[in-house]
Amino acid sequence: MENFQYDILNVLPELTVLCMAMFILLVDLFIKPQNRFVIYGLAQFTLFAAAVFTFQTHTLGVSYAFSGMFVDDSLGDVLKLMTYLGSSIMLVYTRQYQKQRNMFRGEYYAMVLFSMLGMMIMISGQNMLTIYMGLELLSLCLYSLVAFDRDNPRASEAAMKYFVLGALASGMLLYGMSMIYGMTGSLNISEIAVEISNIGQHNPVLIMGLVFVVAGLAFKFGAVPFQMWVPDVYQGAPTSITLLIGSVPKFAAFAITIRLLAQGLYPLAADWQDMLLIMALLSIIIGNLSAIAQTNLKRMLAYSTISHIGFLLFGLMSANLNGFASSLFYISAYVLMTLAGFGMILLLSRKGFEADKLDDLKGLNQRSPWAAFMMLITMFSMAGIPPTIGFYAKFTVLQAAWQAGFTWAVVLAVLMAVVGAFYYLRIVKLMYFDAPTDLSPIHAPIDMQFVLGMNALALLLIGLLPQVLMNLCGLSIVTSLQ
Repeated sequence: MENFQYDILNVLPELTVLCMAMFILLVDLFIKPQNRFVIYGLAQFTLFAAAVFTFQTHTLGVSYAFSGMFVDDSLGDVLKLMTYLGSSIMLVYTRQYQKQRNMFRGEYYAMVLFSMLGMMIMISGQNMLTIYMGLELLSLCLYSLVAFDRDNPRASEAAMKYFVLGALASGMLLYGMSMIYGMTGSLNISEIAVEISNIGQHNPVLIMGLVFVVAGLAFKFGAVPFQMWVPDVYQGAPTSITLLIGSVPKFAAFAITIRLLAQGLYPLAADWQDMLLIMALLSIIIGNLSAIAQTNLKRMLAYSTISHIGFLLFGLMSANLNGFASSLFYISAYVLMTLAGFGMILLLSRKGFEADKLDDLKGLNQRSPWAAFMMLITMFSMAGIPPTIGFYAKFTVLQAAWQAGFTWAVVLAVLMAVVGAFYYLRIVKLMYFDAPTDLSPIHAPIDMQFVLGMNALALLLIGLLPQVLMNLCGLSIVTSLQ
């Protein structure tokens, strides 16, 4: 009984999100459409309560629950808190958009919370089955959310593409896990690492299982050559859902990559380093070159995401604590930048109009100098221009890769970053130097304007004082992986 109480205490944040998601579904049945702001308030309260319970269960060491299937460590706590913050910001940005398109319903908030529950399970999973359960819960919710606007044929098409390719990637990941289980006889990540050390690093079945696992992880990130779903889903899904897909789930993808590669499959590091190197370079090259040709802003940001994932992989492929910490810093910066970028699209959108074309940003400085300045900071950060957080994020991962001996790859990545700066600075040129095609005033809730402003300014302030976030990332990685 004492063990059961201890286990429940460790999963208190997850239980909170689960119960509140079901409660929101019930409340939505008895509430009038004009009073659905209550549902929004309940969703935000859920995130706050989960954060409080995460602080209460926080430990500087590592504690396990449910016979080692669930782990509570510093890395998990930091990623969960970042997930709550990112989800809360996302809900603020999307409220008006959902209202204007008749999507402001209880099912939306319930599925967002269920998807976040999947992320939390992935973040704390210490068993391959636990990780897979969390992954499937997240994936099924995202498939449904992409098709949430049932009258939109583009959204339905994007959801179908996402579902088919996602199911294929999940099958590849599960197949790789089954091969690893067959050779090691264990699903526990810590035990897998011990068994691989005993078996040896050159077992062909283990290598084949590793290939399938890395392929499944690459799809969840959107890395080349598994990136084909990213631009179509980003463009086809409602912008509010694109914002969700492109931001906080990356924390969960990073977590399971660390759990599987840096913990369970670390004895095979020499093999997965080569795979990540190829995917990183291809992602940076294809992502940047393809983004230049885009006229749709959401599609451009999709290829930008592929490029950012390439830089993220530079830290992971270093296969050391410094590299993993730099990747955690990069993914944190990336989510902040993505929230600000898509938040600006939501700010400029209105009923019957999607501000998802590059031409929609023409002359934005004449319409709203504040909005143009926020977008300028965001684009500078994505391009990696100092002193924004994007510069330090790129610098840390490239430095980690350089120290790990990937010199020529780092030089190529820097050159491609210069190429990538073109399409970010093109947006700045459109906002400040082109004549506006739309002079209509920008209307947005005060809370959205405030949070968006703080989000964009955070890209600059953290860039000026990056050491606090860097130390937090480093401490969480060291205490969890040592």
